[in-house]
Amino acid sequence: MAAVGSSPPADGQHDLAVFPEGLKGRRVLLCTESFGPVNGVSRTTLMLVNHLRANGCHVAVVAPHNPTKLNTFVPTLAPAVRSSSTASTGSITTTTTTKKNIEVRLHGYPVPFNPELSIVYLVRLSALYSRTFGGPPDLIYLASPASLGFQVMFQLRQRPEREQIPVLCNFQTDLAGYCKTLFPFPLGGIADYAFASVQSFLFRHESVKTIFYPSTYVRRYLERHHVPGDKMEILTRGVDTELFKPDRRNQSLRDHIAPDGEIILICVARLAAEKSFDFLAMVAKELNLRGLKFKLYIVGGNRQAEVETEIKGLFADLEGQGKVIFAGFRVGEELAEAYASADLFLHCSISETFGLVVLESFASGVPVVARDMGGPSNTVQDGYSGFLTPPDDLSAFVDRVILLANDENMRARFGRDALRQAREATWDKINNKVAWKMLDEIEQREAVLAEMQLQGDTKEPHGGISAVPVFGWLMLSGAFRETLVNSRLVGALGVILGFWGVVGVYLGFTKANRWVRGMFSRSSA
Repeated sequence: MAAVGSSPPADGQHDLAVFPEGLKGRRVLLCTESFGPVNGVSRTTLMLVNHLRANGCHVAVVAPHNPTKLNTFVPTLAPAVRSSSTASTGSITTTTTTKKNIEVRLHGYPVPFNPELSIVYLVRLSALYSRTFGGPPDLIYLASPASLGFQVMFQLRQRPEREQIPVLCNFQTDLAGYCKTLFPFPLGGIADYAFASVQSFLFRHESVKTIFYPSTYVRRYLERHHVPGDKMEILTRGVDTELFKPDRRNQSLRDHIAPDGEIILICVARLAAEKSFDFLAMVAKELNLRGLKFKLYIVGGNRQAEVETEIKGLFADLEGQGKVIFAGFRVGEELAEAYASADLFLHCSISETFGLVVLESFASGVPVVARDMGGPSNTVQDGYSGFLTPPDDLSAFVDRVILLANDENMRARFGRDALRQAREATWDKINNKVAWKMLDEIEQREAVLAEMQLQGDTKEPHGGISAVPVFGWLMLSGAFRETLVNSRLVGALGVILGFWGVVGVYLGFTKANRWVRGMFSRSSA
């Protein structure tokens, strides 16, 4: 057990090749905003959940309902017992495979331009405790905290010290940046400021022990918003080298995509505005003007048909010429075959905190050309496993694509170097790093609670007759304090709901506008 008041050990004091024995049997409440089968954040979180459970840690996962209808939590061989109930916080559905591996699904409002994600309705932290372990967990892990994670952190900071469960956050999604891209002026700037302010406010609280970040780009972002440096710790990503590997190369697929032997360029991304498909469309048009014989194979989709249609419209001319092919969603071996059957990966998004697709391409032996902004700036080694170009320099990006497309030897060398780089990124070591940090913080809290007990601290966790400081100078009885905490919670969440209401009006207007434009286009056709 850690000494009272001391900091948890640094990574150098742990063997990351070994899972910590002390974490076995511990209870972890893992809250995530995204757990579908087709994005990098959800795949990363799933890897962690599986790793912790396989090594004996009890993990209860809380997430919005999954519109894809695919149950990514429950092992296919394990029967699930499902029950549901409706409380004042909304409907909560609980699935149990064992007494310790629990799934809680929360209802929410699907994001119009990305219905795989939802804005979770109000939920009480006490309800999550009772629905998972029947009481507080040993630790809370928040994957890309947003509508759910914000609620958890805000409610946790209202609790007395002995009830403040240690929190680890994994900052994997730049929500503020997405909002700025999604909404027009001035809503984009307002949303960016609002999200960034709420994040930094919640991250600074002492209950948040560690904020994992995937790249120096993200660290600089967090520093700009005054997140304490001693809370931040880098956590890169791993890749499944058994699934993604050069051996998946499929000549039949290559012949189907490029029957005349054209160079195959691939892009794997959800069809959405923040993925910079406008830039990719300009790249494809310029490559065509310069005479490169290529096929651009785009893997991904969007369950919002209007958004998918709009993205595809950017490539309408080239798609009509057969130079651009939209493959739709691909997962598992089909996705791995798509990567390995390509010659070059084009990564145009500048909003990625890491960009797991880059590592998956590397593991497939396919080099990458990327814009030098966001996570890929750390992942792509310029001139070694691919090329990085200035984010706004279209000509430089096109030049690098043509250089690699026309030089088979360079492309092969870059592919070998990319594969070597991917094989160094193992999920076991990365997830063990998280596991050790979890154990450190759990033991640190246990030491603090033990010291409080020795010092005769008799404060009642739920009020009683003791006085509890609220604002440092104000002493209130437990009952009055509980009333104040509830009113502050309702008020703060009311502000959040008000903001989402404004956003909802805008999204409704946008959707109606799209419908009207579609009606006019059909009538004029």
